[in-house]
Amino acid sequence: MIDKPKISELTKREREIMEVVYDLGNASAAQVVENLPGRPVNATIRTMLGVLEEKGFLSHEKEKGRYIYYPTIPLKQARKNALDHVVNTFFKGAEASAVIAILKKSEANLSDSDAEMMLDLIKKSRKEGR
Repeated sequence: MIDKPKISELTKREREIMEVVYDLGNASAAQVVENLPGRPVNATIRTMLGVLEEKGFLSHEKEKGRYIYYPTIPLKQARKNALDHVVNTFFKGAEASAVIAILKKSEANLSDSDAEMMLDLIKKSRKEGR
C-alpha cells in the first residue's frame, strides 16, 4: 500500500503550485505558470507538475492535447493536514496555543458569526470534558 502524500514534504514552489491548482480547481501547466509569483520557466513548472504527480498530490487528464492537472487530496483534507503539521511542529501539538497565537495577531478580526461559532465550540468542548 502506498503512503498518503504529506503536505509537509512539499517545497515552497511545490506548495505554490498546489495553491494555484486548488484555487483554479484544475489547471494546465500554462495556467499554473500564469498564476505563480515571479517569472517561472514553463519547462521547470511542467517538470514540477510531473514530480507532484509522482508524489501523489496531483493527477491529470488529457484534454485537447494538453494535460489538465487536478489535486488528488480534497482541499478540506489538505487544509487539515497542513494545520496538523503546523500545530505539531510549532506548538508541540498544543492546539489551544495555536488558536491563541492566531487570535493574538493584530490582523485577527473575527466576524460576529465566527466569534459565535468559536464560543459554541468552546462550550461544546467543555461539556464533553475535553
